Amino acid sequence: MLTAFTAGLLLITVSELGDKTFFITTLLAMRHSRRLVFVGAVAALAAMTVLSVLMGQVATLLPAKLVHWTEVALFIGFGLKLLYNANQMSSAPPDNEVEEAKEAIDDASPKLAHWRDGWGIVAQSFGLTFMAEWGDRTQFTTVALSAGNHPLGVTVGAIAGHAVCAAIAVLGGCFVARRISERAITALGGALFLLFGIVAAAGR
Repeated sequence: MLTAFTAGLLLITVSELGDKTFFITTLLAMRHSRRLVFVGAVAALAAMTVLSVLMGQVATLLPAKLVHWTEVALFIGFGLKLLYNANQMSSAPPDNEVEEAKEAIDDASPKLAHWRDGWGIVAQSFGLTFMAEWGDRTQFTTVALSAGNHPLGVTVGAIAGHAVCAAIAVLGGCFVARRISERAITALGGALFLLFGIVAAAGR
């Protein structure tokens, strides 16, 4: 269980820093109550984590070898892709992710203009975060982790990783983003994915 918790915490934390959902939370926190935005974002990320873990548990109904080597292939594939992406990046802040986050908020704003109370802000944060996270790399990571590791450990670790990133985002996401290297974070994520892929492969 400790291994599953550690894997979930590390992979999710590194994957989420500076991505689209990170900046959605940051931008919402600049417009609304940080506390309410944080609650909505963490609730959405926790719901997505639980859903992904359940999907991973359904996958365990497949042959064990197929599940295992699919997990290994996903980790190594993600790792190589992230290392390649890091090699192609400049050291500038991730402007593309910021623009995508702004577009997502601007597109939703007219539909949610009447939601100004506390619950409305939480719902807006929840909805935007949940939709941005659907189909994201971290969702597939959580599915793969839970298929081959202790589901409770993965769940708690992943939610903790999401909560750490959401806290950073609401407390000073833009400040942090200007001072972190997207290339370094991406390379670190790639290295972690490769490491867990190799460990998973060696475990059988």
